[in-house]
Amino acid sequence: MGSETSNNLEKYRQRFKCKFPDALEAFKPCLENAQKHLSDIAIFAYLDGANFLCSIGQGVEPVLEYMKVIPEVAEHLGTDSIKSITDYGYKLARSPNKKALIPFLKSLKTVCRRIKNREELHEYLVALDEFVEKTQIVIHGHNSLYESSGMIPLLNAMPQLISKLSIKGLRSFIDYGARNYVESPDQQIDYFSLKSHDAKSIINREREGTSFKSVEHKLNMTKECLWSCDYPMTAFSTSFDQIRIPLPYLEEDLIAVPDVYEELNGISGINRYRTMLAHLMAHRKWSTKLMADNYAPQMQLIISAFEDARVDRLAMRLYPGLRKYFLALHTYPEKGACDGLHVSTIRYRATRLSRALVDEEFNPENQLISQFRDEFNLLIKGDKESSTAEMSKLGTKFFIQSRQDSDSLPEIYFDNTEVSYRDDNRYFWFHYEEYDEADEIVPNEYQNEERIVDAADSLPPRYYDEWDYISQSYRPDWTTVYERLHPSGDATKIDRLMKKHDELAKRLKRMIEMLKPQNKKRIRFQEEGSELDLDSALRSLIDLKNGLVPDLRINYSNTTDSRSIAVMLLVDSSESLNQVNADTGQTLLELSQEALAITAWTIDKLGDKFAIAGFNSNTRSEVRYQHIKGFSEKYGETVKARIAKMHASYSTRMGSAMRHAAHYLGAQQAEKKLLLVLTDGEPADIDAKDPQALIKDTKKCVEELKNQGIYSYCISLDKNADEYVADIFNTNYTIIDHVDKLPEQLPKVFLQLTR
Repeated sequence: MGSETSNNLEKYRQRFKCKFPDALEAFKPCLENAQKHLSDIAIFAYLDGANFLCSIGQGVEPVLEYMKVIPEVAEHLGTDSIKSITDYGYKLARSPNKKALIPFLKSLKTVCRRIKNREELHEYLVALDEFVEKTQIVIHGHNSLYESSGMIPLLNAMPQLISKLSIKGLRSFIDYGARNYVESPDQQIDYFSLKSHDAKSIINREREGTSFKSVEHKLNMTKECLWSCDYPMTAFSTSFDQIRIPLPYLEEDLIAVPDVYEELNGISGINRYRTMLAHLMAHRKWSTKLMADNYAPQMQLIISAFEDARVDRLAMRLYPGLRKYFLALHTYPEKGACDGLHVSTIRYRATRLSRALVDEEFNPENQLISQFRDEFNLLIKGDKESSTAEMSKLGTKFFIQSRQDSDSLPEIYFDNTEVSYRDDNRYFWFHYEEYDEADEIVPNEYQNEERIVDAADSLPPRYYDEWDYISQSYRPDWTTVYERLHPSGDATKIDRLMKKHDELAKRLKRMIEMLKPQNKKRIRFQEEGSELDLDSALRSLIDLKNGLVPDLRINYSNTTDSRSIAVMLLVDSSESLNQVNADTGQTLLELSQEALAITAWTIDKLGDKFAIAGFNSNTRSEVRYQHIKGFSEKYGETVKARIAKMHASYSTRMGSAMRHAAHYLGAQQAEKKLLLVLTDGEPADIDAKDPQALIKDTKKCVEELKNQGIYSYCISLDKNADEYVADIFNTNYTIIDHVDKLPEQLPKVFLQLTR
C-alpha cells in the first residue's frame, strides 16, 4: 500500500513543473489535501492549472494560493471549473488589475460555498469583467488604462458580500458602485470596502429574505395584542462583519431585532420574527432578575439554557401553535460531534440540554441530561410556572455535576450551537459593578455618516431615496434632509409690501368672495340642532300616539358647504434668486417674498389649510428644508417675520424637498392636496454631474406624489423652463416671463387651481 502511495506521489510530482522552491515545499501537503477531494483526473487538471500560473510571470504567491483553495472549489463545482478560474487568473495577470490576482484566488473558497454550479461561477466572473470594463480609466492622450480602484477592495469584501447576496444581488451591488463612482476613485474604494452609507443601503436593498421594515407593523400588532407590550422596536444590521454576531435583545423600554431574516428550516422570515418576539415577550412576562456577578460566565450559560427553556415551555402552554416554530428553529449538535477535539464543549452541552428541555421527544443519549430534564419537568408540571431563581439553582447543580477539565480551554466548540430565535438574556442578568453591565447598544449600520450640516437647531435628519434613471431603480437613502424652523426678521416689512399692492389685494378680495363657500347645507335628524324639523317631529308624535318608541332626532342644523383643500407652498431659495430683475431693480428673492406674502394672505382669507417651506441644497448630504409656516399655525406676525427673513443660497435638489414636503402634506385630512412649487430654475446640485439626473428624479417624485393623492404644480420664473418643466410636471405648470408680475400672478394661479 505504501509503495502504491509513493508511486502516485512520484507520478504527480513529475506532472508538477513549477520550479519555485516555496511551491515545491508546499507540494506534498497540498497534494495530500487534493487527494481527499479530487479524483486522479481532477488532480492532473489541478496540477496543470498550477503549472500554468507558474508560467505567467506573477511569482510564487498566486501559485501557493491556488494550490490551497482549488481542491475544495473543484470538488464542489467540478473539474471544468479549474480551467475557468485559471483562464480568468491569466486575464487579470495581463491587465492593469494584476495586483487583484491574489485577492481573487483568496476569495474563491468562500465564494464557491455560495455558488451552486459552473453556470453561476461563469455569471460571477462576468460580473467582475463588467466591473472592470466600467471602472478602468483611460489615460487621456494614450491607449493605456489605469487599474480599477475598487477591484481589490471588492475582492477583499467578497466573503461578506457573497454571504448576504445572491449572484443577482451581487451584480446589482457591483453595477451600482461601478456606475456611480467611476470618476471618484476614493469614493469607489469606500463603497467597495463597505465603508460608505451607500454600500450598506444597497446591500440592505438587495438582500434576500424578510426585512424588519416590511413587517414592523404586523410585529407591533402581535406584540401589543398578544403580549400587551408597547415597547418600541428597532433593527440592527447583520450585513457586516463585527466582533460577534449581534443577537436580539430586550431591555426595560426597547426591543432590538435583526434587520433581515431569511427562511430557515422551512420557517419563513416573518414567522422567524414572530418566534423570536414570542421568546422575548416570554422573558418579559415570566423572567425575574439575577445578579450576574454571583455566577461564573460558564455557569451563566447553563442557567440561561434552563431559563430560556422554561419561558419557551410556558409560551407554548399559552400559545400551543408556537411549538412547531420553536422546535424547527432550535438547533442541536449531533451526539459526539466534538469527540476527539481539543476544545471546550460547554456550549455544546448547553445546547443539547436546552433541546432536551424544550422537546420532550428528543433523546439526549445522556443520563445526566435525562435526569435534569425530569427535575425540570417536575418544576413546571401542570399549571406550575416555576421561577428564574429555581432555574438558577437547577443550572448551578447541573454545571457542577457536568463540569469537565476541557471547560477551561480557550477554544470553544461553536458549530451548530446557536438557537437563532433567542436573545442575549441581558433582560434578566444584571451587574452590580458600574460600567460592567451587558448594555452594549448595537450601532445603526445604516446611519449616514456624511453629515455636513450643524444640526444643533434642527430635527433629526431624514433620508430619502433618489431615482436613478439610467438603471431605472432607486438609490436607497441617497439624500439627507435637515429641517429646521426658519429664523425671523422684521414683520413690518411684509405689511409695507401689502400696502404697496393695495389695489391687487382689493381685486383678489373680490375673487376670494366669489370662491368662498356660499351655499348652506341642512343636516337633518339631529337630537340637538338650531331649529325644529317639523316633518320629523310630526312622525315622532304619531309614533308616540300609536304606542311606538318615537325617534328623538327631530331637529336640524345648518352648515356651510365648505372647501376641503390643503396646500403646501414650497419655495426654492437657491443662490440664483439673488439675481436682480432689470425692470424693477429688485432681486428675484424680494419678488418671491412679495408674491409669497400676498398668496399666503389670499389662502388665509379663503380659510384653506396651508403651510409654507423653503428649500435649498449643498450636495445630496445636505438638503435644507426650512419651516416658514406649519399647517397648525395661524398666519400672523410670526409667519410674516419668517417670510421677511428669507435668504437665498446653494442649489436646487427639488425631488428630495418635494418628498419631504409631501410627508407633511400627506398627513392632512383634505379632499384635495396641492403642492405648489415656486422656483426660478431646473433641479440641479453641485454633486450631480449629469444634468438630467435630478430632472428625472423630480419627474419620478411627481409620479410618486400623484399615486399618494397629492397634486403637484410648478410656478417657474425661468424663461427657458420649456426645455425641462413639461418633462417634469406634464401640463401642470405656469411660466412667468415677466417676473415683476409674480406678486400678481402667483395668487391668481392658486385661485384658478382651487376654483
